[in-house]
Amino acid sequence: MGYQDIFAAELDARLRDGAILYDVRERDEYTQGHIPGAINVPLSELPARADEITGPAVIVCLSGGRSAQAASFLDVQGQTGLMNLTGGTMGWIREGREVRTGDQP
Repeated sequence: MGYQDIFAAELDARLRDGAILYDVRERDEYTQGHIPGAINVPLSELPARADEITGPAVIVCLSGGRSAQAASFLDVQGQTGLMNLTGGTMGWIREGREVRTGDQP
């Protein structure tokens, strides 16, 4: 059990292989800019919404801390196939990758 740390360069391949991207930042952070396709499940709502996340799943936040916390929580709940996007959304942006604004994935 546990989760795997992955880097931004690996994300596209993971998504092509069927992983779903979940952003655990709060809604206001998410709407200001998120990775295209990321589904918002705020960390504050995760205990009540944990059943919405099934593996394989890539978890992302701003820098990687909250997503690691979320992945650990989900692991304890028995989830498998969990990945944490190291560097988070900020790392994604630093690499010059696309972001979306608004509340839609």
